[in-house]
Amino acid sequence: MQLLIAILFLFILQNSFAQQNDYITVVGDSLVGRIINGESVREVYGNVVLTQGDVIITCNKAVQYLARNEAELIGNVVAKQDSLTITTEAAHYSGTERKATSTSGVKLDDKKVILTADSGDYYFDEDKAVFVNNVKLYDTTATLTSHRLIYFKEENRMIAVDDVIIIQEGNIIKADSLDYFRDTRITFASNNVSIFNPENNVHIFGDHLEDYAEKNYTLVDKNPLLIQIDTTYSTSVDTMVPGYVDTVTSVNIDTLVIKSLKMEAWRDTINFFKATDSVRIVRDGFASINDLTIYERDEGRIVTYKINQSANQPVLWYENSQLTGDSVAIYLRENKIKLLEVFNNAFILSQNEKYSLRFDQTSGQRINMNFEDGILQSIEIFGGVLSIYYMYEDEKPNGLTRSSSQNAKIVFENQEVSEVRLYGSPVSEFYPEKQVRGNEKSYTLPLFKFFNNRPEKDELLQITGIEN
Repeated sequence: MQLLIAILFLFILQNSFAQQNDYITVVGDSLVGRIINGESVREVYGNVVLTQGDVIITCNKAVQYLARNEAELIGNVVAKQDSLTITTEAAHYSGTERKATSTSGVKLDDKKVILTADSGDYYFDEDKAVFVNNVKLYDTTATLTSHRLIYFKEENRMIAVDDVIIIQEGNIIKADSLDYFRDTRITFASNNVSIFNPENNVHIFGDHLEDYAEKNYTLVDKNPLLIQIDTTYSTSVDTMVPGYVDTVTSVNIDTLVIKSLKMEAWRDTINFFKATDSVRIVRDGFASINDLTIYERDEGRIVTYKINQSANQPVLWYENSQLTGDSVAIYLRENKIKLLEVFNNAFILSQNEKYSLRFDQTSGQRINMNFEDGILQSIEIFGGVLSIYYMYEDEKPNGLTRSSSQNAKIVFENQEVSEVRLYGSPVSEFYPEKQVRGNEKSYTLPLFKFFNNRPEKDELLQITGIEN
């Protein structure tokens, strides 16, 4: 008998607990009962408290629909569950779904993030919030805004869509959709993605991004495009007015554009960027096509590589010159080129502007192009030098010279060749104009290959829909 009583007591207790969690309870200072359209309704006024299990909601007034197990909450609505607090001016609560809905401006604070929006739903059983319109989320490491956001409280995860912007450790990421994990600080972004770092003025675009904040690593593997705008200022003396000396400051804007199939960035000790596969580069008077580019921004160095023995050599254009080699390195100082190095099977050609079939050519194991204030001063060629240079007299063709040596140096003055020096067993032959005219194609070095696919900045920007 005592066992039967105990079992009955336990059953009643469990049933009572189930009802407590299944049905909402609303109490307050005063209560008015009504029948509206055949439905029992209770209006509760003053110090209203709604409870359902561990959910407690306070407000000024509540309209409880008994059969539907729902309530309209009005005035200073505050919902709490453990460490979670939601505040709004008005809300609808469904006891069946254990869900609160507000279209009157809502704020969520769970001691980890603060989330605000024009409207939102919170599912207490799922620890999930769905906020819409003017969504803003704040935590200790990031600020996020979007049109719509789903927040999974226990997972510490957010999925945001439409006009998404997240600011994290100096990076500004924008996208159509974004998946952010707070614990690991990992971000996945898709469609119309951009990441911008104001400190280094580097802007990367793409259609899929993965950002690992703790590793200072970013991957863009769909339509990546890097843009860096460098602004330099130069001052000169103006003495046009007699007896008065003034200074004139000029502004030079130089834009680096890199396009590839895959792009990676590391932001730890240096700003290090890696572009892989079908890489195209444009910067001021330079352009390049290659398979692999490493850009060390802090070091002012851009290096392009031939990725394997059978792969194509990187091609680089400077003004009217074309360079090829197994790797090409560009060194910058104060945003101006200081040195350009071509390694292994190095070859450089320049096409004459008037006579398009005439190419000055030089090959060697290594070529160094030296610049001063961005202007070419000299070219040094090392190891097995071969060269073909066309001669002109009063700008009219006058044959060519074909030379070989161990090393060579070409000196420029006023951006024109002023001197050619050959070192180590030099040999030079002259071919008169009558022998050269009409036979220009036969005067080429073994490494000669002319590329006419030089990339242009406008072309690269149009691919991603960005206006120059």
